[in-house]
Amino acid sequence: MNTNNIWELAEAYLAGRLSLKEQGELKSRRETDEVFASEFNDNLNLISSLHSNGSQKRFRAMLSDIHQQQAAPVTTKIKRTIQLPAHFWRTSAVAATVALLTSFISYSIMSGGAKRNDANYTTISNTVRAIANDQNKLKKIVQDSVINKKSPIVPTSDVRRTGTGFALTNDGYFVTAYHVINDGNGEGDSVYIQSNDGIYYKAFVVNYSAESDLAILKVEKKNFQFTKGEVPYTFAGKKAMLGAQIYTVGYPQEDIVYSEGYISARNGYRGNSKQYTMELPAGHGQSGSPVIDARGNVLGVLTAISTPKESNTYAVSTDELLDLIEKMPPGNKMHLPKSNKLSRLSREEQISKMENYTFSVKVYKK
Repeated sequence: MNTNNIWELAEAYLAGRLSLKEQGELKSRRETDEVFASEFNDNLNLISSLHSNGSQKRFRAMLSDIHQQQAAPVTTKIKRTIQLPAHFWRTSAVAATVALLTSFISYSIMSGGAKRNDANYTTISNTVRAIANDQNKLKKIVQDSVINKKSPIVPTSDVRRTGTGFALTNDGYFVTAYHVINDGNGEGDSVYIQSNDGIYYKAFVVNYSAESDLAILKVEKKNFQFTKGEVPYTFAGKKAMLGAQIYTVGYPQEDIVYSEGYISARNGYRGNSKQYTMELPAGHGQSGSPVIDARGNVLGVLTAISTPKESNTYAVSTDELLDLIEKMPPGNKMHLPKSNKLSRLSREEQISKMENYTFSVKVYKK
């Protein structure tokens, strides 16, 4: 063993070039010669560091090459197809519809104490008339939209009136204001509901009271359900107290709108005992909306507003609704919910639940 060049010996050791005999001699020398062992270890460490440094340089060089390749200009363009969500198409169709509207007319009246020409009492459903020449454009937009693919039926005729409805039972029975489906000129019209996810369902009238301004309808679709689970609210069997805090959700627009207020009089327009008078903001299209108390009980059905100076809103009490349900035609008996699942929820949670059972009612010209 050439012990004069410890550096070369250390290199050979690290490279594994020493024979078994030489490895044994090296081990013996390191154990008996402390000076040699110290110098040999120093050389080992130095050579190892140099090797490590070389590996690091090669690794850095590799990263630099990769970076330069990625930074080079890309000549091939990648095309991506983005699937737009259903509500985008619904919004587009609505925007097209709005562009076609020429007027919003809302002057009809509820019987039971008020005259039709009384300017102080205005029902709050929207009456709309589209430009006839542009209806084909609207039909094309709706038929090409995602809504049409998801919905069993998509109405394409002129919209005559819009309002709000809410579920009585989860199997398709719901209530709205009678003047929404019939303003005196609506014979032969088609009634649809549009759920909050944009799907249309055709409905038919089961029972109504023109005097109370209430109508009960049912969705035509077999085995229909508004959503999973039973209706979470109950219907008050008697009138609420004066000053009771109330709120409503409805469709004066394409999106659901929340309003809150209180009962300002136990009777309605001109002392009508079938109604409430309320301090509650409401707009056209909210006829048929539920009026709900803080515990999640439905107290009434929104029907009309007064003049802007008075700012009163009127609702038919659930007494009248329950009476209409009792008079349902044979074969249409329903079982109203007995358990109130809203009573212990916060207001935000109540509204979230109500959205599943509240929807836009749209009346189309046949």
